Amino acid sequence: MHAADAAPVDSSSLSDATTAPPRRGWPSLCAVCRGWGRMRVCDACRARFARPTPRCDRCAIDVPAGVTRCGACALDPPPFDAALAAVPYAPPWDHLVAAFKFHEALELAAPFADLLIGAHAATAHVSAPSLLLPVPLGAARMRERGYNQAWEIARRLGRRLRVPADPSLLLRVRETPHQLALAPGRRAANVRGAFALDPLRVAEVRGRAVTVVDDVMTTGATLGEIARVLRQAGAARIDVWAVARTPRDDDGAN
Repeated sequence: MHAADAAPVDSSSLSDATTAPPRRGWPSLCAVCRGWGRMRVCDACRARFARPTPRCDRCAIDVPAGVTRCGACALDPPPFDAALAAVPYAPPWDHLVAAFKFHEALELAAPFADLLIGAHAATAHVSAPSLLLPVPLGAARMRERGYNQAWEIARRLGRRLRVPADPSLLLRVRETPHQLALAPGRRAANVRGAFALDPLRVAEVRGRAVTVVDDVMTTGATLGEIARVLRQAGAARIDVWAVARTPRDDDGAN
């Protein structure tokens, strides 16, 4: 799906997405269409805006129908084994991800986890997770934001899928500028050496399949650096799950 296919989301929808999470089972305004329903993103909007999209099995970039791997990954595959993305980073999802990430719209974590579970069910090349690790925030950004959006998604995935999710095994050991502020070619250098495993727990990933969870994947630099850390520690397989993936010609965030 391209941005032109999506209906715009007005600013009142964004402010509404940041207030009063609905009680389970009670009517709620859909964060996309603002119609009444029982979920924060209604079934009709999921069907309209989260349609299955052909994606590269290594990096989850959009590809033409019938293609399983993009040219970039055929020539230089990323350090992780497979990638899963639920939706494109385009309207309405880009607005909702921003509200979730920067404006405390934590009630969107459950719908985002549901989107990932649905995408995984429709994807054959991505293994079922056995250990979920969120992309960690640095201490300064955690103090500033008050929560790690990747952990909010990962812990709900763990609950739904009944697999362990761990917020403290993977660490960010160096603060880095926002990837959004950098040109794509500088992002790998920006995050190099920024992540590590808890030195007392390195053995916990040895020989295991690990799934790394984030909200948005752009160039894959952050997820690739984390995959290198996990591979050096002996992880047997590394999958990455991101709610949204930037389109091929976009210049987004991670």
